[in-house]
This record gives sequence, structure tokens and C-alpha cells, in this order.
Amino acid sequence: MQQILGAVEAVDKIRKGLISSEQLVRRCLEQIERLEAEVQAWAHLDPDYALEQARKSDKVAGEAVRQGQPLGPLHGIPVGIKDIIDTRDLPTENGTVLHAGRRPEIDAALVTRLKQAGAVILGKTVTTELAVFHPGKTRNPHNPNHTPGGSSSGSAAAVACGMAPLAVGTQTNGSIIRPASFCGVYGYKPTYGFISRHRVLLQSRPLDQVGVYGRSIEDAALIAETLIGYDANDPDSVMPDDPELVKALAGEPPIEAQLAFIKTPVWQQADLSARSALEELVEALGDAAVEISLPEMFDGAHEHHRQIMEADLARSFAAEYRDGADQLSDILTQMMERGREVSET
Repeated sequence: MQQILGAVEAVDKIRKGLISSEQLVRRCLEQIERLEAEVQAWAHLDPDYALEQARKSDKVAGEAVRQGQPLGPLHGIPVGIKDIIDTRDLPTENGTVLHAGRRPEIDAALVTRLKQAGAVILGKTVTTELAVFHPGKTRNPHNPNHTPGGSSSGSAAAVACGMAPLAVGTQTNGSIIRPASFCGVYGYKPTYGFISRHRVLLQSRPLDQVGVYGRSIEDAALIAETLIGYDANDPDSVMPDDPELVKALAGEPPIEAQLAFIKTPVWQQADLSARSALEELVEALGDAAVEISLPEMFDGAHEHHRQIMEADLARSFAAEYRDGADQLSDILTQMMERGREVSET
């Protein structure tokens, strides 16, 4: 697949005047035009709006250079936004016909941070239905007959096939790391509370988290560092120290890496090829990886997670169930019905 510039490289070239934001955005749009019919990563795309932002970025960059002022860390860089994250200038339909035509009045806190950092909001990427299990239209860019993973399917696929250098997704049950793995890109889910969820579709307050995608660790670090920060509008937001992710990547690790290899209670559900590959990796790592057995208290972790998530889905999407259960997928309605039976205790 034809690749566009990575984010770190593009930032450097824009600052040196070797490429403009408009040129970069046009490359992204050309790649989307070339591949979107097959990959279908985008829920909402407005090329004119994306190019308008890019031209404004180039004008700001020119003024900054003349006046010796710094540019934002993502100045002129296009970013895809999962379609459960509110955007004032683009629809946010949450992957369901029940929210068709929904136009938020203000941006999500993370979108505001991206704009303040100089990023170009390229478009909204496909999510599964209400970011749960029923798949959207996106296909795996490496094999259209395979799933891209959910629920942040469009974000991972768009980055994987060069439609965007960066994208944002969310995770309640593996929805950052799974699409990253399936699509072959870097997915990073920071510590709970590090990135604000204000005006991001609520599924489960104790489980929902925001994460990012890039085609390199450096790219993922760049956008994550921009988004991490305290927000009083998110009740679970924390005030982290300056993460300095980009700086950390540029230096040597402070200690030698030690990895734990854990065969979880669902280890046998993985394909034999996957289990064999992981075991070969552990063998190749030698003393750097140690196999650890989890105590019995972890045996029920998956079931506990399922109960918490389904109970919260029933609560969060009560209005959708009440007003349009017949327009929801069977799998979501079944999860919500089970969730309604879970007691608060």
C-alpha cells in the first residue's frame, strides 16, 4: 500500500517548510479516494472542511516563522476521530441509525486539545454500533475478508492503509488494542483517567478510556502526549505528571525490560497458531520474559467485566432501548437485557 508521511516526520517537514499542511491533507484525501471503496474506514468526510483547516494552518505557520514563534506539537497534521467523539463541525452519529444526523454544538475536550495543538480534523472514522459488538462497514485493509477489529475499526484501518497518519479511538473492552493488532498499527491506551472522556459517548464509566493510533511508537507518543491532561469535566480525570513520552522514547530505557508472560483463564480459546507464536516469542526473549501464573481470584475476571459492562450499557443506552429497540442489533439488545438483570450490589 502507498504510505503517507508519519506524524513525526510530517511535523518536522512542515516546520522546515519542506511540505505544507495542505499538501499533506491532499495526500490523505487522495489515499482515501483510492482505497475507501474497499476499506470503508470513514463515517463522515468533508474534504473542503479538511482543506480549509489545512490552509489556515499554513497561514499560521507562515506568520509563526516570520515572528519566530513556536508551532503546536501537531501543527498541520491530519487526525481521524472515532465517530462517538463529539465534533462541532462534523456529525457524530455513534454508529447507530438512532443518532442519524446528530450534530453536536461543541467539541469533545480531546478534540479541543487537538485543535489547540494545531491538528487538522480530517474526518470521523467508523465505529461499531454504539461502540459495542455489532460490526460497522469497515474491512481489514490487509484482507477485506477479515475483520479490522472493533469497536475503533475505522481509526485503526485508516492509519494502517495511509489514509491518516494519526487517529483517536476508545476502549471499553479491548477496542483500542484489538483493532491495532488486527490492522498492524501501534495502538496506545494510556492509564485510566489520563485522557478526558468529556463529550465522548458514555458506555461504562469505570471501563471507558480514550486511546490513539499511529504507524510508529513515536507517532503514537506524539499524539498521546498532546491529549493527556486533567479535565474537571471528566469525573475520573487525574492530574498526571508531564508524561514526556516523546522525550522518553529518544533516550535509553532507565532499566532493563522485564516482561511477564501470562496464560489467562481463556488461553485455550486462542488459535493454536497464536499460542504457538507467543510461546516462540517468549522462548526467543529468554531471561527477559518470565511466565507467571495468576492466582485463582482472576478466574472470574472476564465474567465480572462482562457483568459490569452489560449493566452499564443497559443504563447508558436506556433511552435508545426504550425508543428504538427494534432498530438495535440483536447482540446489543441481548447484552442490555442481561444487564438489566444485574443488581447494583
